[in-house]
Amino acid sequence: MRFCSIASGSSGNCIYVGSAATHLLVDAGISGKRTKEGLERLGVKAEDVDGIFITHEHADHISGLGVMARKYGTPIYGTRGTLEAIRQSATVGRIDESLFREIRADEKVRVKDLTLNPMRISHDAAEPVAYRVSHGRKRLGIVTDLGCYNDYTVECLRGMNALLIEANHDVNMLQVGPYPYYLKKRILSDRGHLSNELSGKLLSRLLHDGMQTVVLGHLSKENNLPELAYEAVRVEIILADNEYQPGDFPIRVAHRSEVSEIIEIA
Repeated sequence: MRFCSIASGSSGNCIYVGSAATHLLVDAGISGKRTKEGLERLGVKAEDVDGIFITHEHADHISGLGVMARKYGTPIYGTRGTLEAIRQSATVGRIDESLFREIRADEKVRVKDLTLNPMRISHDAAEPVAYRVSHGRKRLGIVTDLGCYNDYTVECLRGMNALLIEANHDVNMLQVGPYPYYLKKRILSDRGHLSNELSGKLLSRLLHDGMQTVVLGHLSKENNLPELAYEAVRVEIILADNEYQPGDFPIRVAHRSEVSEIIEIA
């Protein structure tokens, strides 16, 4: 199994997950053209995508969904609340109802040789989820847009071999930055986004000997820097009460608007 961030950030999100037989996207929050070009860089044709799994209905996760669905007839997977919100979205446009596939949190969905298991997250959307993907014994977690985490979150993500996890903002940058108060309050709330520090604390609870790689994603353009996210997460791992150190596994930062390197899960 392999995965790659085609785009990850506040302005657009699109993650590729695949095997030799199966090609999937998690979110389609960039233009159809950029999605197609990103897939081609990975050696995948857009028409060969077997499904798009949507985390929630915010524009930075669905803005290219309508084009992909209408042009390639790609099935769209989402919770009932998410699919209903997509139907009501003026920016997505009309989508053939036959392409929608309803899913539920904690109920597995199989697409060819990949199995996806949605999990509940805390975010200000209709019915948001994150995804765990497995291929045989290989396990990947894609977890962004969560304002907080709890024991359920930790239990869902135990045993992952790779994680793409949100490190959205530096709290100080956000507090002194140009955003209006209501938006700062939303981002910092339990239904907003994970800060760099909280991302590191969550990650520290998930480390185990089988962890192969970590990718920090969904960085804010205005309220974060890749270097800040990277260092803040490393510090939290160092401070955590466990046996692991930041150098025990690769930590990467996903580009906001560029295709990242493809990562093979061994």
